[in-house]
Amino acid sequence: MWTANNIPDLTGKTAVVTGSNSGIGYEAALQLAGKGARVLMACRDAEKTRAAALRIKQTFPNAVVDTMHLDLASLASIRAFAAAFAESHPSLHILCNNAGVMALPYRKTADGFEMQFGTNHLGHFALTGLLLERILATPAARVVTVSSGVHRAGAINFDDLSSEQSYGKWRAYAQSKIANLLFTYELQRRLAESKANAIAVACHPGYAATNLQAAGPRMEGSGLMESITDLGNRLFAQSAAMGALPTLYAATSPDVRGGDYIGPDGLFENWGYPKKVSSNARSRDTATAARLWDVSEELTSVRYEVLSNGG
Repeated sequence: MWTANNIPDLTGKTAVVTGSNSGIGYEAALQLAGKGARVLMACRDAEKTRAAALRIKQTFPNAVVDTMHLDLASLASIRAFAAAFAESHPSLHILCNNAGVMALPYRKTADGFEMQFGTNHLGHFALTGLLLERILATPAARVVTVSSGVHRAGAINFDDLSSEQSYGKWRAYAQSKIANLLFTYELQRRLAESKANAIAVACHPGYAATNLQAAGPRMEGSGLMESITDLGNRLFAQSAAMGALPTLYAATSPDVRGGDYIGPDGLFENWGYPKKVSSNARSRDTATAARLWDVSEELTSVRYEVLSNGG
């Protein structure tokens, strides 16, 4: 049974956790900081992030926690963040691509992408690429990307990636989550072929109680669905702290290898302690992954030129 107590000493390591002002991201940042890492909380809402950082410092007075603005729905914001990070940080040991949106009414990012695909996949694709120089300069660095069990319902619709022809909020979410896995596995292939001293790992939290579930109903103005979601979280979900364990395992366990997928060990991977799990065959399709990679580079104008072509 692996818990946060098993996290090794992280003194001297730098970690970036996106979407870390609440939920799973906050719990991951909390535990990484508690084990000595310098944690940079990369979030959209500056006030909430500062408050979250203060809570971490109250829990662990010696924690080194910084905050920086990052809006994954804006390529300009991602570029500004990456440039500022590179100026002040020579290395990056752990990048946790955690932030995400789920089952929203139709919205577009600042760059015209469907919000879920644009934030959950393209935002983190661009961020990782722009931070890649720092990642590759750091021995044994890890890129951890948070997917979901919902990936099993996902497929990449290359003819309508931004759902302009037809939109289903759960279909779009599933597409973004299988994209997270396709990206992770393709990144790992390219890192390995380039003989980089870094690995890419994926994880999912199971069914954890966070603010993520209520965001869609709130945006739709559905108080009933928001109440039902809240009740479901209270009755059936595990805590955000438990939901963060797969992320923490993926980020820190010496047992982890590139291309691993970590999830809860309980019934249907909904609850429990972290272990290595399997994703579906569609998520491991190398032709789809290579095509998605090329399309993502075109859409974001972020190119991983330092890595050899892993197609």
